[in-house]
Formats: sequence, structure tokens, C-alpha cells
Amino acid sequence: MFSQITVYARYALLLLLLVPVTVGVIGVVFPALGYFPALGEHSFSFRIFVELLNVQHIGQMIWLSLFSGVGSTILASFITFLLLAHCYQSSLLNKVQALLSPLLVLPHAAAAIALLFVLSPSGLVARFIGTITDSAMPSTAVELFPYDEWGLSVLLVLVIKEVPFILLMALSVMAQPNNKQKLEGYQRAGTALGYSAPSTFFKLILPSIYTQIKFPILAVLVFATSNVEIPLLIGLNNPSTLSVAILHWFNHVDLSMRLLGSAASILQGVVCVLAIVVFFTVERMISWWGRRQLSTGRRNFFNRTVALLGTCTVGIYAFLIAGVVYTVVSYSLAEHWVFPRLFPEALTLLHWKTAFSAIGQPLLNTLLLGLATSVSSVVLVLLTLESEVLVPATRKAAALFSFSLFLPLLVPGVAFLYGLVWFQQLLSVHSLGFHTYIAHMVYVLPYVYLSLAVSYQRFDNRYVMVAQSLGKSPFQVFWYVKLPALLNSVLVAWALGLAISFSQYLPTMLASGGAIPTVTTEAVASVSGSSVRLTAVYAVIQALMPLLGFVIAWTLPKLITLNRERRRTHNRRSKRISSHMSRKERLEKKVVHHGR
Repeated sequence: MFSQITVYARYALLLLLLVPVTVGVIGVVFPALGYFPALGEHSFSFRIFVELLNVQHIGQMIWLSLFSGVGSTILASFITFLLLAHCYQSSLLNKVQALLSPLLVLPHAAAAIALLFVLSPSGLVARFIGTITDSAMPSTAVELFPYDEWGLSVLLVLVIKEVPFILLMALSVMAQPNNKQKLEGYQRAGTALGYSAPSTFFKLILPSIYTQIKFPILAVLVFATSNVEIPLLIGLNNPSTLSVAILHWFNHVDLSMRLLGSAASILQGVVCVLAIVVFFTVERMISWWGRRQLSTGRRNFFNRTVALLGTCTVGIYAFLIAGVVYTVVSYSLAEHWVFPRLFPEALTLLHWKTAFSAIGQPLLNTLLLGLATSVSSVVLVLLTLESEVLVPATRKAAALFSFSLFLPLLVPGVAFLYGLVWFQQLLSVHSLGFHTYIAHMVYVLPYVYLSLAVSYQRFDNRYVMVAQSLGKSPFQVFWYVKLPALLNSVLVAWALGLAISFSQYLPTMLASGGAIPTVTTEAVASVSGSSVRLTAVYAVIQALMPLLGFVIAWTLPKLITLNRERRRTHNRRSKRISSHMSRKERLEKKVVHHGR
């Protein structure tokens, strides 16, 4: 019975990944080809695509999307590999991972807002420059951030956000038992042959792990090319990136603009494919250069450069994280903060009171959506992983599942979310909460699966064999053996699902039509209208919510372990007391008996 339930869970997860994307793509293709009965369009043609290609600045929009997406992914991958080469097999790696973890859980919108406070012409860096130069005007040294015409500010924020994720994926692959032993052997072999640590990493270790992290890097590439929140907040408005233009066209008061938005969504998919082609071309060029470096037999590989750039990267991240925390918290509490002073003149809680008076419903919606999607995702993924053990799928079914797992990450959100919303409205206009839940599940499920799959692969099956030899059923083995052993990983996956759900802007806006406000949607809206102080409050709340989930995931297992230790100690004391009392009673009986 339990085995059958796990198989049903596997099919349910497959449908949740395949159906929304497939239906969403179909729902975008039809309006793009001119078929939209709601607007009286009943014939298919390429007229909308012709109109799209005649839109002013369409070429610049495509270029900005390509440049920010491909450039940020290549640069983030390079920085990640540089950090690994500098820190691999040293205690510094754990410190770097701990340093970058806050940026990993920080939503993209909150990251863009926070970096605005640090790098904008009146931000923390400009304040430092103004203090040194004794200037009361915003510095021209940081005028490229934000709203530059080249898209450099968007690229910079994407790089800052992508490095922690790619690093996490690489470390997860390197920590797998089979890979770990093999990579340690490569490291020892390289050291024995006289190769330096960076040379061993780039020539032996990186080629071994790169093929396994290629899909996550491609997912990062597609996301960066079609991202909405970051270009919307810090990118140029006219012309904007293609994804931001699509958002404006779909939200236009003229409903006929949705046809143009649908055609642009298809074009966004083509741009993402083009970005992947460019990425693979650069990858081939680097691979060709790397093979030439292998044949030289050089045992040192830019050792000083790697050490210098790695140290500088860690220092830059440390400064940015410290600057983000200081400026965001200071702005949220500042009553008055004149440029270029580094400290606010006075502090107040007025902005927090204003935010809390209006954030009640968005906060409740965010928590309910996050809890619903994260809990259901963890349950589905756990049952699916268990089904792979109990009832292994065929090779074709496994390939289809792997494809569907990365499908929502490899297909641009703007290329299927609009079509999904159109299809959902055809089924039911009033189920906005359920529509938003499904839109969140599409993005949460893949990350939760990737997080838990590694732990399942590492699990020692000898415990399962012992339990089975004692006559335990598959459900008992799963519930009493695997789940307690995997509790830490399950809670981390749950916290990751919470963080991803909290950060969703486009799925929430489209699926609910703006009728279900969340903290993220309110934070993005606050940038364009309300005060800087109120925006800082929203950014702090956005950062604290996912952090709270991870704090629970980290502390709950320790509390459970501590509670177990206390129970064991209490039971031991009770046994000692009872044994002591029984011994005393026996002595008393002997004395009484001897007296008689």
C-alpha cells in the first residue's frame, strides 16, 4: 500500500512540473498567433510578430536581456570556480560558504533594493567618497548604478545573487560519496605530482564536476536572461529588458496589448535559446583552451592571480553584506539622514509602525503561501524519492522525470506564466488562491527535490537492511528510520522552499492578478512610490522571513536532540533511584527478618 502511494506521489510531482509549463506555453502561443476569442480574434496569423519586430527599441531590449543574462552567468561561474580553486580542501571554504549564505536566501527583489542603498549615487559608497572628499553632492563615481544604458547594474546584482547558488550546487555535487572519494584521490594525485592547488582544481577536479552542475548553471542562465524583478527595480526603463517590457504589455489598460505580450513571450524563449547557444560557444572556447593548457604540463596555474582574486572577491562580498545590513537597518530607523554623513542624525520607529499598520494581510498571505507550498513540496519529494527506492522507474521514465524536473527552470517564466494564467481563468476565475499556489509549486518543487536528493543518495542503506531484517514494513522503515536520520536535510529543504516561495514576484502578480498581495509585491511597489525609509523596512522584513525559516531548520534538530538527552538522563536517574530504593527496601526487610 505504501509503495503504491509513493508511485502516485511520483506521478503527481511529474504532472505538477509538466502540465503547468506545457499548458502555459500553449496558452501563450495561441494569442501570439492572433487567436484570442476574448478579444474577438479567431484567425491565426503572424501579424503580431510583425508588429513586435517593428516596436521601437526592440533590438536594444533583446541585447540588454542577452548581455545581462549571459554576462552575469559566465562571470558568476568564473567567480565561483575561482573561489573553489582558492579555498578547496581548506578551512576557508566553510567560512566562505557561511559568508555567502545570507545572500542565497535573500529574495532577488530585496537584494536589488538593498544594493541600491549601498551602490546608488547617494548610497553608502558615495557617502564614504563624500566624507573623504568633503563633498556635499552625490558622487559621480557610482553613477553607473543604477539605471545605466548598458545594463551593467543589472548584471552586477545578478552576479552577486548567482554566485552563492552556483557555489551551493558545486559543493553539493562534490559532497556526494562517490564524487568525494574520487575528487580527494585527484587532489592527492595532483599534489604528489607537484601540481599546485589551483592547478589541480582547474585541470583535474573542475572537469569532473562541471558536467554535473551544467543544468543548474543553465537554469541560472535562463533565469538571468528573463528575470523581471531586478531589471524592473534597477534597470533602464526605456528601453528596458524584454521581460520587463512583456510585464508592462500584459498589464496595459489596452487588452489588445496582451497579444503583443504573448508574441514577446515567445521571443523571450528564443532569446533564452540564443543565450544558451552563446554560453555553449564560450564553453567550447574555454574547453579548447583548457585542453591546450593540459598538454603544457605546467604545474602552476596562475597561483598568485587566483589567490589575489579569490581574496578580493571574499573581501568585496564581506563589505557588501556588511554594507547592506548597515544601510538597510539604518534607513529603516533613520528619522533624518543628510548626505554625505555616515550615520543618521536621529532614529525613529515611525516607519516600522507605518509598515506594520499596512503589512498585516500581505504578511499573512506570504506565510500561508510559503507554508502550503513548502510543506506539500517536501512531502511530495520525500515520497517520490522513496518510490525510486521501492519501485525504481524504467530508464525512459527516469529520463522523462529528469527532463520535467528542470523544465520550469529552463523555460522562461514570462514564456509560460501568462499562458498558465489564461488557462486557469478559463477553468475558474474565483480560485485565485489555488492558482497562485500552483504557480509557486512549479518553482519550489525543483529546488526542494535537488536539495533532498543529495541527502537521500548519501543515506546509509545498512540501517534499512537491519530494519527489514527485523520484519519492519516499508512505511515503518521510512517513518521510524529514514525520516529521523534525514530530519536536518528535510528541515533545510523546507526552509529553502519557504525562501523561494517568499521571493516569488511574477508568479504571484500574474496568478492572482494583484488581488493577493505579498511582502515581495509590496516591496517592489514601494520602490516606485513611497519613501526610502519604508522601502528599507520592507527589505528588512523580506530578508528576515526566509532567515527565520533557516533558523528554525538549524535549531529544531538541536532542540530535539537536547530533549532526547534530557529524557535519557531523567530515565537513568529514575532507574538509579528505583534501584537504590529497592536495595534499601531489601535491607530493611532483612533487618526486620533478622530482628524476628
